[in-house]
Amino acid sequence: MTELMTKMDWDGLTSLLIRIAAIMLCVVVHEMSHGYAAYKLGDPTAKAGNRLSLNPLRHVDPFGLLMMFVVGFGWAKPVPVDPSYFRRPKIGMAITAFAGPLSNFIMAFIAALGLHAAYGVYAVEGAGRGLVLLVEFLTVCVAMNIGLGIFNLIPFPPLDGSKILGMFLPERTYFQLMRYESYGMIILMALLWLGFLDVPLFAARSGVMNVILGSTQFMQTLVITLLG
Repeated sequence: MTELMTKMDWDGLTSLLIRIAAIMLCVVVHEMSHGYAAYKLGDPTAKAGNRLSLNPLRHVDPFGLLMMFVVGFGWAKPVPVDPSYFRRPKIGMAITAFAGPLSNFIMAFIAALGLHAAYGVYAVEGAGRGLVLLVEFLTVCVAMNIGLGIFNLIPFPPLDGSKILGMFLPERTYFQLMRYESYGMIILMALLWLGFLDVPLFAARSGVMNVILGSTQFMQTLVITLLG
């Protein structure tokens, strides 16, 4: 009995550490992508603030990280961006904002490719401990990256989607929308807490996940067919 409980505790700790590692990876790459996009568009603010870094402590928002654990959707510490450096500020902000979610969808796609490959190895050689842990890590990476990407595309400040939407709005409307940025997260958290966003968010995540898993499986099948 004691050995069984010890094994369960160890498995639980391992799963927790895998989940933490996957979440840290998707958050860090998300925020670095914002900063790098801004830097390439001429804004050195993120680089000067050491936000083009792989150090998770520079990017993690504790409450946003907690929400990713609890509901699978969350956020990180915003990367500082100065739109005055951009030749066309609204377009520059939209590109910078979209870089974060885009990086998450790309990582989810890469993780899904790895997941299919891992299952292929499992079918041939069976499941070793290392392969099981890899499958768990890649599975969490797919889910968390898709969740983070979708949540940040909500067109409500301060999320990335509001900057993307702003590219298509008149100047006056855009700046009126940005006025809600300081307390927009409180509104979003209330909507999440009350469950108003559960259905659309989970439907969107399921849809994107089906597309990514389906397309990567098709690619794997195509490659095997061509090589065979």
